[in-house]
Amino acid sequence: MQDFKIATCQMDVCENKDENIEHAIQLIKKASANDAKLITLPEIFNGPYDTAKFIEFAEDENDGQTLQAMSKTAKKHDIYLQAGSIAERCDDKIYNTAYLFNPDGEIIAKHRKMHLFDINTKTMKFTESDTLTAGDKITTVDTDLGVISIAICYDVRFPQLWTLMSQNKSDIILLPAAFNMTTGPLHWQTLIRTRAIDTQAYVVATSPSRIDNPYYVAWGHSMIVDPWGKILSEAETKEEILYADIENNKIDDVREQIPVLKNKRNDIYETIMK
Repeated sequence: MQDFKIATCQMDVCENKDENIEHAIQLIKKASANDAKLITLPEIFNGPYDTAKFIEFAEDENDGQTLQAMSKTAKKHDIYLQAGSIAERCDDKIYNTAYLFNPDGEIIAKHRKMHLFDINTKTMKFTESDTLTAGDKITTVDTDLGVISIAICYDVRFPQLWTLMSQNKSDIILLPAAFNMTTGPLHWQTLIRTRAIDTQAYVVATSPSRIDNPYYVAWGHSMIVDPWGKILSEAETKEEILYADIENNKIDDVREQIPVLKNKRNDIYETIMK
């Protein structure tokens, strides 16, 4: 792993796909000009977070407008780009899929959201499974920058997934997400810091900014958290680009001080209860 600067773009998202793509490109350009080597975007950054819009905006991976634009942008600016997530159409199914591009503009990893956001609280109801299909693979890739894993939003609530990403020796875990005004105030920061402490890895959570709209109002508060659980950078509610320095020695230092990865009791955890 090498030391580098990361940028996460908390961006305004509107109903127009073309405008969202162009806006993302401009934010990426700005972050790249500030020497960021890895840049991230929010969950469903190219359109409204809405089950009906997932169908309308869904793209095929091989010829999709959004992915072609992101590929060209990563190559142009010579960066790793975690292009948030989009609605991916594959055969007769739609997935909420996050893509990672290398500086050559190639897709080197993709994560299909494993845990679909089906909730019914006292203040809101949302059912992703009305439209989406869940993914079934852990996503980890070894890059020049370090070992990177990807999860999406609701995936953050399932520690079993994060244990597996930790077992993959992840240095950085990227989390495009769109928490809402119900769950965000109490759970967002706590969950992200907890997962960084659990995995002893950097966790980068990227949200859309908070804009009033008829579909879904995001909590915002994108953040970059280090392996000690310290918040290195945090947005408020408006559009903002966050920056932080990713330092290899910080990961090693935390894991040496509190060697939870060595102290795990797999002999107990993997026991089958009869």
